[in-house]
Amino acid sequence: MIYKEQFDYWCGFSESVKAELEAITDEKEIEDRFYKDLEFGTGGLRGIMGAGPNRMNIYTVAKATKGYADYLKAVRGGDLSVAIAYDTRNNSLEFARAAAGVLCANGIKTYIFDSVMPTPVLSFAVRFLGADGGIVITASHNPKEYNGYKIYDEKGCQLVPAKAGEVIKYVGRVTDLKNIDSEPFLKAVSGKKAEIIGEEVLNAFLKEVKKQSLYREKSDLKIVYTPLHGTGSIPVRRILEGMNVSPVEEQLAPDGNFSTVRSPNPEEKDALTLGILKAEKEKADIVLGTDPDCDRVGAAVLHGGVYTLVTGNQLGALLADFVLSCKAGCLNSRSTLVKTIVTGELGAKIAQSRGLNVENTLTGFKYIGDKIGEYEESKEKEFVMGYEESYGYLVGTHARDKDAVVASMLICEMAAYYKNRGETLIDALERLYAEYGYYLDCLDTFVLKGKDGAEKIKACMAKMRAAGGSLFEGNVKVLDYSKGIDGLPAENVLKYIFDDGSFVAVRPSGTEPKLKAYYSVRGENKEQASEKLSGFRAVLAKETEA
Repeated sequence: MIYKEQFDYWCGFSESVKAELEAITDEKEIEDRFYKDLEFGTGGLRGIMGAGPNRMNIYTVAKATKGYADYLKAVRGGDLSVAIAYDTRNNSLEFARAAAGVLCANGIKTYIFDSVMPTPVLSFAVRFLGADGGIVITASHNPKEYNGYKIYDEKGCQLVPAKAGEVIKYVGRVTDLKNIDSEPFLKAVSGKKAEIIGEEVLNAFLKEVKKQSLYREKSDLKIVYTPLHGTGSIPVRRILEGMNVSPVEEQLAPDGNFSTVRSPNPEEKDALTLGILKAEKEKADIVLGTDPDCDRVGAAVLHGGVYTLVTGNQLGALLADFVLSCKAGCLNSRSTLVKTIVTGELGAKIAQSRGLNVENTLTGFKYIGDKIGEYEESKEKEFVMGYEESYGYLVGTHARDKDAVVASMLICEMAAYYKNRGETLIDALERLYAEYGYYLDCLDTFVLKGKDGAEKIKACMAKMRAAGGSLFEGNVKVLDYSKGIDGLPAENVLKYIFDDGSFVAVRPSGTEPKLKAYYSVRGENKEQASEKLSGFRAVLAKETEA
């Protein structure tokens, strides 16, 4: 019953916190808020907003920031500075200012954006400003109840496990959450401990993004774009200036409740419903949607009279083909495409056919961003493109995180290129399938909430790990990444690789109470691949039954 002691401790924080907690009547809800602290996962610190150590609130933000400040002073020393950005979610500005106050109280100069700003702009800003690190307040594409806190190093890359582990040690030493020193925000600004930034940084970022443009021929391509109430509205529309772009007006304004969508996740077709309705009226060729912090982008393409959602793996493969074709004259033996271990293989096959190196990383774009820095130091490889199946792409090295601004620009240029040839992105995809084989990709998520859910996820992974290759029929190679395979950090991921090039990968989510199953099925055609996929999904559905 230790969580009960935590409950009583938190009731002493303030009258508002006490009132919120005492209003809870569900014992499981109380247990979930207090049985553990929020942990760093693939997307940093992320959780449901509310009072308690297992929730996002100004106290958990202050604790994380105090630990981060202590880490910076111990590891980097000297005159330190940190840049902070925040998205459109409820409490994002409040959390950003709470973080700024703690940094300033610890003698660390803070740059904070004057308005909501995409995550990739923060990644760029860290190096542009010569800062020692960065913070983004966002929960990316999660539902409205969530918010989060991501830390970036001096290169503008999210912290990889070695660095995150060190920060966590310092965060763990912060025990008195009620008395963390903090500078009032307005006082910090007037005292020049905090500096407001904005237009200059954004302009510099967009200038660098524009350098990645690959196709400038005129086209009558018609685009519908929605930022889904997020940070992409201004940057994406600016980078698409000169193209025929029609924004979804109802979704332009920031709205932390994301009131026009079930969930602001462009991976899901219903998030693009309003965009598709507008596209149908205007006979647009393509619909683009970016998530709240504008690091992911989804697309629906008009083909055969209907709008077809293009998956993250499909977009990645199409971009790989387009980018590498356009850059063919400047590729060399060091040129490299980087993807994650759960990303489909079609893009990798395309890259390899063009003579590129292909590297796999663990799930999380921080690992891809870290590769950029590694290549710059060693000079052994050269980053061309990185992507993951969850709609995150990066071309260029202006950012060290996925960037929906540059991806939106290149997707539209790619669509314009094919339209000028009388084709759609679906036509281009079918041609890739004809050349490299048909790939069918799918993601299943098994939601298991609370302490009981966490234990169920742990039990499922243990059961599947014990079953090994016998879990599926046929000749199966099992990769257990908890053992640190291929020089990668140890991670709780199981990957089953089949003789035909198909794979199934299973991992607990690093940011949500979910068990995730990734399928990449290769077949001679869609029907054959669909049949294989059904078999794989049935096996894992059985494994996760209560």
